[in-house]
Amino acid sequence: MSVFKVNLICSVLFVVFGAALAFLGNGDKFRRKVSVELNPGLSPPSSLPPGVALVHARGLGPNDTLHFLLCNLGAPALLLVHTNSTESAVQVNWPVFINRSSSGSLKVAPESSVTYSSALVFTRIWEYDDVNNTADPQTTAESSFYSPYELQNFIWAELNATVSQSDHVITLCGREKAESFLNGSLCLKLSVFESAGRDGAWPSLLHNSNSSQLHVWLDGVTPRGNHSRFLLEFQAVGDSGFQGRVDVRSSIDDEYTPSIFKVFDWVSLPLNSSSVWGFSQWKPVAYRKPEPLFEDATPCRSSPLVSVSRIPQSALVQAFFTLEAQTRGLNISFGVDKDPVFYSDTNYISWTVLMGMGEPPADSFSTLIIIIIAVGLGTPLAIIIVGGVFVCVRKRMTRSSIYEPIN
Repeated sequence: MSVFKVNLICSVLFVVFGAALAFLGNGDKFRRKVSVELNPGLSPPSSLPPGVALVHARGLGPNDTLHFLLCNLGAPALLLVHTNSTESAVQVNWPVFINRSSSGSLKVAPESSVTYSSALVFTRIWEYDDVNNTADPQTTAESSFYSPYELQNFIWAELNATVSQSDHVITLCGREKAESFLNGSLCLKLSVFESAGRDGAWPSLLHNSNSSQLHVWLDGVTPRGNHSRFLLEFQAVGDSGFQGRVDVRSSIDDEYTPSIFKVFDWVSLPLNSSSVWGFSQWKPVAYRKPEPLFEDATPCRSSPLVSVSRIPQSALVQAFFTLEAQTRGLNISFGVDKDPVFYSDTNYISWTVLMGMGEPPADSFSTLIIIIIAVGLGTPLAIIIVGGVFVCVRKRMTRSSIYEPIN
């Protein structure tokens, strides 16, 4: 009996850990060779303003290429271009690009190889005095808003010291001329990935080799009100043949982002089609410290998606897209109703968004959850089986011990 029990328990544990190992080995094995360059093809006498740069991250696949371009001339923007060629290259007409005089000054050649392109542009930071503590800018009186910070007017720090070739990470930090930014800054950190994985820092978004990540934070800015909260305005620019929508997905697993059970996907898809070609993805959470603890997390909310009549004031977008491009925008606001913590309590807020090509990454159950579910289901089953076998054996032993006289 004891041997049988041991064998059964071992079998259950084998199934549990076998499922866990199978899950661990099921990752996305597709890889890209990533390289990063600053200001491709720029040479004297052409020169960019101080602190301004065009960063090109190239992700080479077996049969295609992803081009990520980040630029802070005008409103900071991240442009994604996918080609079906391994020989595609970025071409910049620098005098025209710097003067922002016409579209077409930045191309990915051959142009016939381009299958998809889109851009994410950060246009404004809004600040409002949340006197009613609703953390809802949609219902806040217009008189509670201060004049916005126009990111196209920011002054940027030099970029050369903040480019990591080994980790494919680029950091842009800038500030307004206003007194409130005297000791403050807005920073954007771009990470480009060779393969699938997960960022170690919260919100630990799952990424793949077709995506990049922007971590955005506001640090040290002097608030203009006693109950100041902020919201970030950004816009997506794409070809006219595409439409956009925001999908919300839920999960019961919050191992990687504690207390957050939703993810937002702003997807781009062709008209009259359900096939997703590109996406921006985020979780509805922001953090009040650079190295946050659980209590430093705060929910964030997004406004409804709206159409914008013209493309934003970004040199990168104006150089690549034509006037027929479609622009849509939304705001991300930070805080929750009745939250006693305002920006002035920490003078810091951060938020993270993923941008990529194809279907957005989807979290499956983590290894821990799989083991918990397997053990939770397996243990009662094992008890039932062991109990049933024990009862059957006990009955057989009882019957065999009863003396039956010979007639």
